Amino acid sequence: MAYGKTIEMFLVDGTADGIVTAELSNWNGKAIRLPRTEVAQCEREDVEGVGVYFLFCKMDDGADAVYIGEAENILKRLKQHLADFQSGKEGYYWTTAVTFVGRDLNKALIRYIENRLVEEARACGREQVLTKATYNTVLKESEIASMEEFIDNIKVLISALGHKTLTSVPKATNSTTYLYCKGNGGDGKGFVTASGFTVVSGSTITDHIVPSMKTRGKSYYELRCRLEEDGTIANRVFQRDYEFSAPSAASAVILGRTSNGNTDWKTASGTRLGNL
Repeated sequence: MAYGKTIEMFLVDGTADGIVTAELSNWNGKAIRLPRTEVAQCEREDVEGVGVYFLFCKMDDGADAVYIGEAENILKRLKQHLADFQSGKEGYYWTTAVTFVGRDLNKALIRYIENRLVEEARACGREQVLTKATYNTVLKESEIASMEEFIDNIKVLISALGHKTLTSVPKATNSTTYLYCKGNGGDGKGFVTASGFTVVSGSTITDHIVPSMKTRGKSYYELRCRLEEDGTIANRVFQRDYEFSAPSAASAVILGRTSNGNTDWKTASGTRLGNL
């Protein structure tokens, strides 16, 4: 059974675009979200603590990406990231950092947390994970239990701060209404979710793309290419469930053309999504 949680958020400079802190009741951890532009001059003591951090960015092809790291002084590490980008050692440009600190954390514990967060982020498949290597630290059973609880709280807060990195793709239930999208060799199956539309594994995409999709529907074309590059789609078949931001994005990828998801997705009996 899931219980309600109380989150206290504080807009440090009075705006949602600046530094934001977030805390859960009865938890000694703390989240601090910092825009890249605030890092260089930041002198907050809470960001100097031991913990883990997420760096959010967009790649050159428009794909969302995240770097997950750990540090005994997070602020110092973030400033090192800035220096590495300036010197050319770091090839990606991140715009937002979300950090998590805790009073009882140490090097062994944050290495464990980092490793688990990278595993979770890759399993969710929401963003490209830029972290290359992590350490699988051996902990006592009691420490593992405590850190898994810490990770669960990270999941709650990072989602509350607007990032789905650790949010699994929604799964169908016994009451789910499936919809189907067929045409031009594509054959998709999916369902509406709280934040978009999920296409289930086994759905197939067309092998034909109309020329206008590369211009008028360029964003959908680029999305389709990314899904093929990262292995979500292989040999025209979805290898795993994937949540799109909207039904039209899902049907466009499947049909190889711009699409109106409200008309191209239908129930087994033929009712259009727009009429449900």
